[in-house]
Amino acid sequence: MQTVKGPDRTPEEEITRMVNEHQLALLRLCFTYLHDRELARDAVQETFLKAYRSLKTFRYDANEKTWLSRIAINCCRDLSRNSWFRHTDRSVTLDMLPEPKVQPSYDDDTLTIEMMKLPKRLREVILLYYFENMTTPEIAETLQISQQAVSDRLVRARTKLRKALGKEFEGDD
Repeated sequence: MQTVKGPDRTPEEEITRMVNEHQLALLRLCFTYLHDRELARDAVQETFLKAYRSLKTFRYDANEKTWLSRIAINCCRDLSRNSWFRHTDRSVTLDMLPEPKVQPSYDDDTLTIEMMKLPKRLREVILLYYFENMTTPEIAETLQISQQAVSDRLVRARTKLRKALGKEFEGDD
C-alpha cells in the first residue's frame, strides 16, 4: 500500500516515511548489486539524498518503490564504475546478506549462492521479481527496459538457476 503525500507533510517527514518503508528493501537490492555491505549502505544513503532533492518533482501517480529502486540501481551503477570499486575484493559471504522480509522455503543456501553468481542483468530481475515482489511492468520501469526484456531475462535466469541447482529446483517458479 502506498501512502499519498498529505498537504501538511513536510519534505523531511515524507523522506523519513520513505526511509522507514523502503530502507531494508533498498539495502538488499544494493547489496546484491554491489556485493559489499558498506558500499550498499552508501548507495542507499545516496538514494535517499537524491530522492529528497527530487521530491518536489516526484509525481505521486508513479509507484514510489519503483522510483526509489531506479535511483538505487543508478547509484549502484555509479559506484561500480568507480575505479576503486573495480580493484577491490568484493567476496561475499552469506552471513553478510541482509535478511529478506520473507524467509525462502529453500532449505540451504545453494539458491542464494547460485543467484549471486548470475550476471548483473539477470540477478537484477530475479531480485526485483522474487525478493521485492515487483511486477514485470514495475521492473521494466525501474530498469528502463521493455517488459519483453524483463520476461526474457527472467526466463534466462530461471534456466541458469535450474541448470545450476539440478532437479531440486524444478517446478519452483
